[in-house]
Order: sequence, then C-alpha cells, then structure tokens
Amino acid sequence: MTIGKIIDGKAYAAGLRDTVAEGVAAFSAQTGRKPGLAVVLVGEDPASSVYVRSKGKMTVAVGMESYEFKRPVSIGQDDLLDLIAELNQDDRIDGILVQLPLPDHIDEASVIAAIDPAKDVDGFHVVNAGRLATGQEALVPCTPMGCIMLLKDELGDLSGLEAVVVGRSNIVGKPMAQLLLAESCTVTIAHSRTRDLASIVHRADIVVAAVGRAEMVKGEWIKPGATVIDVGINRVTDTEDGKSRIVGDVATAEALAHVRAITPVPGGVGPMTIAVLLRNTLVAAHARAGLPKPEGL
Repeated sequence: MTIGKIIDGKAYAAGLRDTVAEGVAAFSAQTGRKPGLAVVLVGEDPASSVYVRSKGKMTVAVGMESYEFKRPVSIGQDDLLDLIAELNQDDRIDGILVQLPLPDHIDEASVIAAIDPAKDVDGFHVVNAGRLATGQEALVPCTPMGCIMLLKDELGDLSGLEAVVVGRSNIVGKPMAQLLLAESCTVTIAHSRTRDLASIVHRADIVVAAVGRAEMVKGEWIKPGATVIDVGINRVTDTEDGKSRIVGDVATAEALAHVRAITPVPGGVGPMTIAVLLRNTLVAAHARAGLPKPEGL
C-alpha cells in the first residue's frame, strides 16, 4: 500500500520568513524605516495571548517593528474604534491586526470595517474581499494564501485541476475558492449541509478541508492521488485515557492510503498563517511607500 507524502508546512513557513526578512532589509535600506505591524488584543484570552506573543516575536525576528496594544475586556466599542482610527493615521504602522474573537459586546464587523484597507493585513475588509473576488490586487486572508502557496509548491501549475473546498467561511472557505479560481481550477464550495458530500469530495484533485469538524472528511472519500490541505484545528478527548489531542477536519490516518500528499495537523497550515501575515505586512509597506511588490512574494 502506497502512503501519501506529508507536506511540511513548518519548513515552507521558515523559508517564507527568510524571504520576508530579506525583503524587510531591502525595504529598510531603501526607505530608511522598518515596516510596522500593530496587533490589538482585547481581554486576556489565553490562546489569543499566546498567539499574539508568537506574532510579536516573529515580527521582530524578520526585522520589522512590532506594536502591541492590549486593552481590557471591558473596553467600549467606541474606544476600540478610536484606537483603530489612530493606528490608521500612524505612519509607522503598515499593518493592523485585531485579534479575534472580540468580546460579545463589540461588533466584529464594525471593527474590521474601520481598518484602513491598505493596512488590513488580515485581508478581512470588504474592500479587500471585493478586490480578491474580482481578480484585482488585494491583501488576502493569511490562511488561504498559505494554503495556495503549499499547493503550488507541491503541484506546480494548478490550471485545470478540480478543487473542492469544504467550508464557506469568510476567513478561509470563500477566499480559498477565489484563490483557486485565480489559478484556473474548477472549484466547488461544499459545506456541512452539502448533500452526498462524500461523492463531491471524491471528484477532487485538490481537497481543502476547512469546516471545523473533527475528522469529518473520511479517507475513503478521497480520490486516489489527490492532494489534501487540512485547515481544521479541533481538540478531541480520547475516551480510553481521557487525554485530549489536536486533530484536523480530515481523518489523516485513513487518508494517507489514498492521497498524493496531505498537510498534517498540527504542523501543516498553522505555521503558514503567521508567515503569510508577515508577508502581507511587507507587501502593504511597499504599497504604502509607492514601491512595487517585492519579488518572490
């Protein structure tokens, strides 16, 4: 039985960060300043705090300026919008990221809409979503951009391949489909309510699973030789020993007998997200400085 290849997202992300660091050095030499990334954290959610610290360390490691703005969970929406307005006007800052989720009393859509699209390195603003959908240059959400990079590295030209995206979120599913369309794939967006999901997935040369359900996509659903990108991060508890573990949206152990290649969870798509965030910040810095997008990005 042939076992599919495990795609090493950590290694690709490390290479991308190296490329970004070279671009940052060149940008700084040309403009006399470093690109700046501002991260806004509201409250003390442990997972968000760890993620923000990791972003800050990697931002500094590639030579950028890292700005962190921590606010209490009790902050009012107007005060948060005032902070976003200040960051929009701050010339030191090329990228603004508001760590999600936000507290229930704050409307996430309003906060995202308040970010200057030119500094929207998460790619969530409707202006960037519209540009992506109409084939224009845009800041693209980090996770799907990382997925398309891994696919092109693994497969080369994606033109003509049939792709199924399982998941329809604004953060991953929809922009992922747009990126695949831009690569001339034939794209189907499926989701948890799709009828006969197994047969639709089985058609695909490329499967991107981003539905948020632990091991929902079974190995037997996968077409032999397909390439699978598993975006899911789900914590499950084993019934025998009570220990928890992280799994994806794909039953990886089953899928390995069918796939050409698959991303592991963890260690596949996850490392790409922060690396692409740094890439987006450098791209935004170039655009704001009137410079062409750096080569290789």
